[in-house]
Amino acid sequence: MRYVIPLLLLAAPLYAEAPVIEAATAQHGGGGWTVSVTLRHPDNGWDHYADGWRVELPDGTVLATRELLHPHETEQPFTRAQSGIRIPAGTAQVLIRSRCLVDGWSEQTQVLTLP
Repeated sequence: MRYVIPLLLLAAPLYAEAPVIEAATAQHGGGGWTVSVTLRHPDNGWDHYADGWRVELPDGTVLATRELLHPHETEQPFTRAQSGIRIPAGTAQVLIRSRCLVDGWSEQTQVLTLP
């Protein structure tokens, strides 16, 4: 019976932390907003990596999703941008939410105050 606990632990899935949003910036231009997000995540190959982030309004409306199509094992942290985002006039803040291939969308968000 003493071997049951270690075997159960081996059978449990290994979950990494959600991708950490280290920085986010926004810049307004003629074609909308450009949002740049810097993520850190312990990517470990094609089976488990940070695979996206999105821009949301405080009410949960998703304005844009930036998909990341490959792992960044040797580039940590890394920054990617999305252009042409339509943010409603008068919006003072948006939320940035990260995603990982295995664990899905993070419950945590980072507030980005628009300039």
